Amino acid sequence: MAIRFGREICGIYALATRREWLVTNGIGGYAAGTISGTLTRRYHGVLMAALQPPVARTLLVSKLDDTVRYRGQDVPLFTNAWGADEVEADGLVSLESFRLEGSVPTWSYAFGDALLEKRIWMEQGENTTYIRYTLVRATSSVVISARAVVSFRDSHGNLTAGEADFTVERVSRGLKITPTPDAAPYYVLSDRADATPDFTWLRNFYMGVEAYRGLPPLDDHAYAGIFLIALSVGESVTFAATTRLMESIDGHSALAARRAIDAHLIAQSGLGDAPEWIRQLVLAADQFIVKRTIDGEPNGKTVIAGYHWFADWGRDTMIALPGLTLSTRRYGDAKLILKTFARFVDQGMLPNNFPDAGEAPGYNTVDATLWYFEAIRAYTEATGDMALVRELFPVLEAIIVWHERGTRYGIKVDAADGLLMSGEAGVQLTWMDVKIGDWVVTPRTGKAVEINALWYNALRIMADFARDLGADAMPYTAAAARVQVSFARFWNAETGTLYDVIDTPAGTPDASLRPNAIFAAALAYSPLTDEQARSVVDECAAVLLTSYGLRSLTPDHGDYRGRYGGDRVQRDSVYHQGTVWGWLIGAFAAAHLRVYHDKAAVRELLEPFADQLVDGCVGTLAEIFDGDPPYHPRGAVAQAWSVSEVLRAWRLSEYGRD
Repeated sequence: MAIRFGREICGIYALATRREWLVTNGIGGYAAGTISGTLTRRYHGVLMAALQPPVARTLLVSKLDDTVRYRGQDVPLFTNAWGADEVEADGLVSLESFRLEGSVPTWSYAFGDALLEKRIWMEQGENTTYIRYTLVRATSSVVISARAVVSFRDSHGNLTAGEADFTVERVSRGLKITPTPDAAPYYVLSDRADATPDFTWLRNFYMGVEAYRGLPPLDDHAYAGIFLIALSVGESVTFAATTRLMESIDGHSALAARRAIDAHLIAQSGLGDAPEWIRQLVLAADQFIVKRTIDGEPNGKTVIAGYHWFADWGRDTMIALPGLTLSTRRYGDAKLILKTFARFVDQGMLPNNFPDAGEAPGYNTVDATLWYFEAIRAYTEATGDMALVRELFPVLEAIIVWHERGTRYGIKVDAADGLLMSGEAGVQLTWMDVKIGDWVVTPRTGKAVEINALWYNALRIMADFARDLGADAMPYTAAAARVQVSFARFWNAETGTLYDVIDTPAGTPDASLRPNAIFAAALAYSPLTDEQARSVVDECAAVLLTSYGLRSLTPDHGDYRGRYGGDRVQRDSVYHQGTVWGWLIGAFAAAHLRVYHDKAAVRELLEPFADQLVDGCVGTLAEIFDGDPPYHPRGAVAQAWSVSEVLRAWRLSEYGRD
């Protein structure tokens, strides 16, 4: 499945603009845009630098507005939008095709008998983006003029002309841009093009997606200067948008290095014989694994939850870790991630998130810590690395103790039945975690079904680890046995599935059928009988399963909403009220395998995701989808746990489970 679009997509503004691309640098920075070249999001740009890796993401270089002159004719290659109906789209006239070469977006422009290719990629470990043009065919030379469009703002913001006091200077091989007197400079450089400073504000770029999301749709940028270069057939020119003044630019070697990384990732994964769309997901997985430097561990690793606006979240990291690292055989990265997060355990809790500005992490999560046990279990199963288990075992012991005696936000084992309760007024603790002002949309206070399935799983894992290390496993075995007996309270005989929450503040169980029930049948250790597990799978399949994951609520529920969009309140209020979540396909696949042992059926469930790789952000998977057909991709354009859980489910369909 080579991802390629011809003029049937590239020549139609709406279709070319809907499809996006993404490249990353392994430290939280990225470059992103649309196939058409139009900036439709505040998050689009060729250099969104992570100035405090992996956070403090800042838009520095927006794009290159490029034009070629060939045989006396000027051919624009760029597109811009100045309003909903005011589009400068002449660049699409020559855009013959777009393709994804591994992880490298590639455009082909045809004008007359000439063909020019453009590629964009990032250097790993650096805030440096390369843009390389190659003249593939022509009967005379072409002259490329590229205007550097720059900015200086937080990735989540908008810029108004005059807010930044830019100074642009010519330097060897390019331009030095100093956005304010007290800011560090950045650069747009070239290996051979001539650069001329020429500063001009550009006002009112229109961002259509932000308008759809109910956010300010206008953004100002600036021309910093212009580059000129004449190319003959077979020649290339490379530009670098970067935070460092590079001594030299070798576009050929930099591209070869990127291709070598792609080849290594595929070879390392052992998925070289898998379908092409699975191999593409291996490359997509790499975009989320980034460096996080902490005291005493300069090579720490973490997981970016999603692009463009998420940083690293404890819950997402632990859920995504098996698919991103174990399914791709990146065991060293898995180990570093597990060790990195161990350093942040506090009062028996993993952090929910690390704020984008780099402040102290937040701990408002009940499930991230429980997913940590499952991530360590999966790692140990894949590697046999008991040394890491021995190192982390005291941390895990302390977590259990904190949960038994009680920690933040009402998280505590109920002495009456051994189940784990959580929640207090105004706090959202499970993965259904939306809060709008003081309104917690799905509070789930009490004893939530997947939390107690995870708690049972964690206790069984601890018993295994204790036995393997020669420690006393009996306390964990006894606690798990008690939880399994008490878990029967979740069974709703009337519906043949599980209550979503019991012991709620209202005193009545929540009988809403949500996908949370599937985890009780999907985790390594299930508290359900075989008959119950099958019933849960069948009920979820009947009313929640879609082509791209599970709905978060059944369509017959009064709170169901099948479309995701609008301003923040509108979007967040339906986030878990019917919206489809791609990552849930992993749990459904695992549960389906447990009860039906049909690997072929699981692969059939995964096949629709191959089609998603050519929609939305090409080559990766979105965070969420509309609950109603045709299930348009929504939310973050690339989400770690969506990619990871499809990869994990594919691996399960190869090897099955005990």
